[in-house]
Amino acid sequence: MAEDTLITDPNGGMPRLLEIMRRLRDPETGCPWDIEQDFASIAPYTIEEAYEVADAIARDDWAELEGELGDLLLQTVYHTQMGSEAGHFTFESVVKNIADKMVTRHPHVFGDESRDKSPEQQTADWEKIKAAERAGKDQGRTLDGVAIGLPALTRAVKLQERAARVGFDWPDVAFVVDKIAEEAGELTEARDTLSHTEMTEEYGDLLFVMANLARHLSIDPEEALRAANAKFTRRFEAIEDALAEQGKTPADSNLDEMDALWDAEKLREKSPT
Repeated sequence: MAEDTLITDPNGGMPRLLEIMRRLRDPETGCPWDIEQDFASIAPYTIEEAYEVADAIARDDWAELEGELGDLLLQTVYHTQMGSEAGHFTFESVVKNIADKMVTRHPHVFGDESRDKSPEQQTADWEKIKAAERAGKDQGRTLDGVAIGLPALTRAVKLQERAARVGFDWPDVAFVVDKIAEEAGELTEARDTLSHTEMTEEYGDLLFVMANLARHLSIDPEEALRAANAKFTRRFEAIEDALAEQGKTPADSNLDEMDALWDAEKLREKSPT
């Protein structure tokens, strides 16, 4: 069969990958696992693959990135195959859609607008074009179109940015800091009287305001937290290494000893080399 020849052709390119996915989803001869999947069941894998791409970039692992980008591309192919089966869209229509969008959103490259703009002005123009697109999709409300599936901190910042554009924003960072103190106080003072659901809500309010502080300081909260996670991992592993030199593990130690080792590693990191 011509399809088999394409599937085994190492130079088959995009048509080869599309045919592989079509065959995997074939209801009679495909893979039982692939056949039973739907958009909702595949979505978590799509998110996971995007994070693995970001992880490879953060580690400067370009060989790994090549593979991870392939895994992410497969997710697009998977969704478009299911879309095609349901009559929603095809891979070709998805490609046309994004190509058209890129041309429309870059009139300073593909149109007659001047390229002599600052990055900030280009960003502002991009947002105006997106707003017009949302209006055309009957998404006229201020917060329409902020994806629910975004990481919560990122979505919080985007919601706040949208609200700020119409004037719903604190005028100074000092107001945000005061609100953080208020929310933290409410949470700690009432922790013995609140239900778990109520505490979760109060904690969410505190995180939301922390995201707002990051926005006012031009900090990406996801990036900041990732860096904090990496720092914690690095320092805790230094504790484990120091204990291992004594023939011990953290379970054999105590908080005072580990705290002292933490402080020693912290001092070592901050000392000039």
